[in-house]
Amino acid sequence: MSAFYDTLETRPPEEREAALLAALPGQIAHAQKHSPAFADILAGVDAASITSRAALAQLPVTRKYQLLERQQAQRSTNPFGGFATHGFGPAMPRVFASPGPIYEPEGQRKDYWRMARAIYAAGFRSGELIHNCFSYHFVPAGAMMENGAHAIGCSVFPGGTGQTEQQVQAMAELQPAGYIGTPSFLKLILEKAQAMGTPLPSLRKALLSAEAFPPSLQQWMQERGVTGYQCYATADLGLIAYETEARQGLVVDEGVIVEIVRPGTGDPVPEGEVGELVITTLNTDYPLIRFGTGDLSAILPGHCPTGRTNVRIKGWLGRADQTTKVRGMFVQPGQVIEVAKRFPQIQRVRLVITGAMANDQMTLHVETLETAPGLVQLLQDTVREVTKLRCEVQFHHPGRLPNDGKVIEDARSYD
Repeated sequence: MSAFYDTLETRPPEEREAALLAALPGQIAHAQKHSPAFADILAGVDAASITSRAALAQLPVTRKYQLLERQQAQRSTNPFGGFATHGFGPAMPRVFASPGPIYEPEGQRKDYWRMARAIYAAGFRSGELIHNCFSYHFVPAGAMMENGAHAIGCSVFPGGTGQTEQQVQAMAELQPAGYIGTPSFLKLILEKAQAMGTPLPSLRKALLSAEAFPPSLQQWMQERGVTGYQCYATADLGLIAYETEARQGLVVDEGVIVEIVRPGTGDPVPEGEVGELVITTLNTDYPLIRFGTGDLSAILPGHCPTGRTNVRIKGWLGRADQTTKVRGMFVQPGQVIEVAKRFPQIQRVRLVITGAMANDQMTLHVETLETAPGLVQLLQDTVREVTKLRCEVQFHHPGRLPNDGKVIEDARSYD
């Protein structure tokens, strides 16, 4: 049996990139025509001209809070804020809600969220039973995984959340091949099974998501006979990336275009630098174009040792929203980047907030080879113009600032 879900995973990278970029103009034109939100967001954009990553990078980033704002503004007339291309009915079998609330539509296509690829990479195969412990209530997580499992020919027990004793009993009696859910809940189930004296000999693999899955927990589960792999997905976008047996980053899904941008902007960062994940999907029912996830990650060099040739990301490295209140004023990453853009000699910046409560101090740390007289004053004046706040300036040689995606660091003491 093949180690790969399909041949898309091993195609030459140039072929993949050409296919994604060839599909992009049509997806943008479709969004402009059928999604009122993107008709507005992308007004005046010539879809036929968006045939490269450079062209894509010129389009605005839509972030989750903007999606929520549009939904809230149109709640009585269009609960999806104009982003969905279908209304209620046969083309939209189910509707889900995430915190906000943000409402997400489900389309008719098989494996609508494209989760089958991640489930397959975790070792599940046709003819097996999967114990699915993601929630089926309100949120789409349970359905996302179930649809993917069905796509590869698996049966699913909808365990949902809670009731660990009943979960253990069902596992002991149905003998599933593996588990899908959060790593913390699987740990609780395994601990409960041990406390009950109930062996779970069939439980040998797991696909885990929605939480961190550190090496220590991987080892803990491995010692109990369960090999777990993680994936990264969201309710808006579906699968973004998944882990393989190589355990070297997460391989990007075949149905999305991934960009890493500087937080607070839409500007792509150099490969390897940490930034915000921005995703464009090829989903025609919910065509999110340059959707900012708010999550930080970075591109890994090279390809997966398993033979999969798509780009890899490091995984989840934190949140990109670093908006901070200083002396009663909000300071946003975009403002810091705006300051940096006015000085071409600057390579990277980081605004660090220090001090104790009610005694905030701002220092703009700047990577540059040029420290001409007067540059400090120019930077201070520009920061004050943009943020209405004063700051100090410190220069650094290129490469000295941390590569963690942070544009604003809140290092204040709240003791």
